[in-house]
Amino acid sequence: HYSGLEEAVYRNIQACKELAQTTRTAYGPNGMNKMVINHLEKLFVTNDAATILRELEVQHPAAKMLVMASHMQEQEVGDGTNFVLVFAGVLLELAEDLLRMGLSVSEASYILMTVIEGYEKACKKALEILPDLVCCSAKNLRDVEEVASLLYTSVMSKQYGNERFLAKLIAQACVSILPDSGHFNVDNIRVCKIVGAGISASSVLHGMVFKKETEGDVTSVKDAKIAVYSCPFDGMITETKGTVLIKNAEELMNFSKGEENLMDMQVKAIADSGANVVVTGGKVADMALHYANKYNLMLVRLNSKWDLRRLCKTVGATALPRLTPPTLEEMGHCHSVYLSEVGDTQVVVFKHEKEDGAISTILIRGSTDNLMDDIERAVDDGVNTFKVLTRDKRLVPGGGATEIELAKQITSYGETCPGLDQYAIKKFAEAFEAIPRALAENSGVKANEVISKLYAMHQEGKKNVGFDIEAEAAAVKDMLEAGVLDTYLGKFWGIKLATNAAVTVLRVDQIIMAKPAGGPKPPSGKKDWDEDQND
Repeated sequence: HYSGLEEAVYRNIQACKELAQTTRTAYGPNGMNKMVINHLEKLFVTNDAATILRELEVQHPAAKMLVMASHMQEQEVGDGTNFVLVFAGVLLELAEDLLRMGLSVSEASYILMTVIEGYEKACKKALEILPDLVCCSAKNLRDVEEVASLLYTSVMSKQYGNERFLAKLIAQACVSILPDSGHFNVDNIRVCKIVGAGISASSVLHGMVFKKETEGDVTSVKDAKIAVYSCPFDGMITETKGTVLIKNAEELMNFSKGEENLMDMQVKAIADSGANVVVTGGKVADMALHYANKYNLMLVRLNSKWDLRRLCKTVGATALPRLTPPTLEEMGHCHSVYLSEVGDTQVVVFKHEKEDGAISTILIRGSTDNLMDDIERAVDDGVNTFKVLTRDKRLVPGGGATEIELAKQITSYGETCPGLDQYAIKKFAEAFEAIPRALAENSGVKANEVISKLYAMHQEGKKNVGFDIEAEAAAVKDMLEAGVLDTYLGKFWGIKLATNAAVTVLRVDQIIMAKPAGGPKPPSGKKDWDEDQND
């Protein structure tokens, strides 16, 4: 028999456990892919927890708390979303075990408070221990080889087998645009996906790539001076409609000639200003195109405002609202602009010869759209990991090494605590085992064997030993030597957010949903139907 409080808490925990179980099987390099079909019937095949959660419409309010914690991790670190879900799910599962330990109904709320208190103490202790587990730091973020080795783990969890190739691509793109100030912006790494060839045909370009064709005859310009317009490349259109009365053929000829001359003057003025590439955000009129060809202007049309803004940032141009000739300050510059063919797709490339451009593009090739989407997600995680390293260069060992060491030290701490909350502290330590356990289970290895081996090594003081994912049997190895490293900030925020989410769910004893009450609806139709007729 449960009290109302326990019943509500158990229901909430159950919902969260089911959600965590969904993503747990996708954890690590050997995690299974999920096939998610969202409300628009778009298909996603991925093991990226952030994408799975974004496309699943989670309805249960308690489970939504876990989703929010996971989104917070995505915003704060950009990786480690699955860690938050798995860890929070296990914390709640173990809290349920504590609640079931044969307590009377009257003590349910007391034991809940004790569990919450124990979890909060243990979380605080874990975050105190974490800096001692740092095994190394990034030395030089401008060295492509070193950066590639640090991004290797993050990419490996999404694209196992292609991690070395992709990590090097991401490192080249990130290092080439890292400003002297060190403030790195993830938006400055663009991704362009083109079907065909294979992953190994992917490359990095300094500049921007658009899946567009040029409008006019000119398809290549060296030493480009670029005029950018946010308006259509067309004559001015009056705001009001006007009626022109034409009496004879001569007047008709003069009318169209006047329009042509005006267009000619406008395009000539742009060409005379020194610009040789025109980028427009609207439609291109046939007459304007004719004069652009006449004055040898390369014409590119970009429909997206975002693309236009990013191009302005890349080439250092100012987007002009009207077809006026640009000044030298308003014009953008880049080494070359050319039309190229990648596979059977026409692309326009704005290329910087020097490596210190504002934007880099990673050109992804692959056999299917789903595959390229998944590679793009791996690239995003790699770029976010680089950003985290620009904020904090510290690294901790991966492969479950950090988690087992935390579990070992927090268990010892729990034994020194008097009172009932020591049980919750020990359960918190036990929850860390879920990470190496998930890695082992997803690799088809006996998890208990792996965990006992890890504990044995850590008791000997080997803090950096984690699960060897590539071995056939339950094997362990030094993660620092293997180069399997996680960012310190990723672990720090992951533990903090998962604990906060679990504690918030445990504090909830009732879910009250505001919905319109039932009963008959008032008659619609006659207004003032309840007024007295005699008034």
